[in-house]
Amino acid sequence: MQGGAVEAGRHSYGKLRHKLGSTRGFEAYVEGNRVTLLHDGGQCFPAMLDAIAHARHEVLLEMYWFGSDATGWRFAEALMDKAREGVPVALIYDAVGSIDSDGRIFDAMRAAGVHVIDYNPIAPWRRRFRWGVINRRNHRKMLMVDRRVGFTGGVNIGDEWAAEADGGGGWRDDMVRVEGLAVTSMRTIFLHTWDRLVREESGEHTEVGDEIPPARFTGESDAKVRVLANHYLGERRAIRATYLDRIRRAEKSVYITNSYFLPDRSIRRALIHAARRGVEVRVLLPGESDVPAVSHASRRMYGWFMDAGVHLHEWRGNVLHAKTAVVDERWTTVGTYNLDHRSWHFNLEVTVAIEDEAVGRAMRDRFFQDLAQAPEVDERSYRYRPMGDRLLEHFFYLFRKLL
Repeated sequence: MQGGAVEAGRHSYGKLRHKLGSTRGFEAYVEGNRVTLLHDGGQCFPAMLDAIAHARHEVLLEMYWFGSDATGWRFAEALMDKAREGVPVALIYDAVGSIDSDGRIFDAMRAAGVHVIDYNPIAPWRRRFRWGVINRRNHRKMLMVDRRVGFTGGVNIGDEWAAEADGGGGWRDDMVRVEGLAVTSMRTIFLHTWDRLVREESGEHTEVGDEIPPARFTGESDAKVRVLANHYLGERRAIRATYLDRIRRAEKSVYITNSYFLPDRSIRRALIHAARRGVEVRVLLPGESDVPAVSHASRRMYGWFMDAGVHLHEWRGNVLHAKTAVVDERWTTVGTYNLDHRSWHFNLEVTVAIEDEAVGRAMRDRFFQDLAQAPEVDERSYRYRPMGDRLLEHFFYLFRKLL
């Protein structure tokens, strides 16, 4: 049993009790927010570390992949510094997503007072180990500080996302920085998972954070933000339903960037129907994926989309890992949700939907900047691709729900 998790369960480190029945991750749009788009670790990591450095009440971090490399230790040191100052710090990491990480990084954080717990451990001797849920992973990437600022998107904490100038892999990804009332929804999603894990580990309830009032952003920006998570069945459907609804209602354009693009029949049909009714539909996909099997399965679908007039683009830079969409240059979504079976049925995910013209235009502009490194898939080349490629695509497509 992990000492940090048990200590977090036994000892209150704040006055605000998480009431499970009071709020859920399936929220309506809330006003009073400023949303800033951040691209790649070169922008995301400094902004996240700055928020941690200025924390006064609490730091809550939920991360699928928390590396023990230079980037991981950078964040670990920042979290430990806050914990030593007496600020409550809580971390959830996924046991599979962080499987290659050296456990000493988590031990060091616990020793410094960071409250650390892993999601669905894969060690049979652990109290919380269950064969039936080993395939269910926590794929979220969220940071919330002082109920004032929150971050989410595709960026994990690892050297792969760090800028090449800093010795990292320079993976292409997106994240959003949210200031305002929507951060309360993000915080509630974290606390729902945290409370359950601590109960399973220690058998006791937990209290997290100080009595912090929600903060409305009072500047010029006032974006409407809706936070969706999927720890309830209804919410699991809601993320997908939100995509479907916006695609079906699109009037001018649908621009999607997705790293693991294996949409189900309903989403495929929605994209195809949108293109056929005159909507400009463009999808940016990895040219070389960190999971090649997914790329093979995804390419099996290319013909269906191109026949309907959907424009497919393959990224030619470093690994593309983003999960974003912008519809009619007004509605934007950024999060951890891939358009695949795993995100819908197995993983814990989170996404924010933003109703704001300025954010929509910024995402559109970034999308077209990316297209400069992502030529459109040539239909003739695709039609006459080698038989070996076709066989690989067909094979992996048959197992697409397991990828």
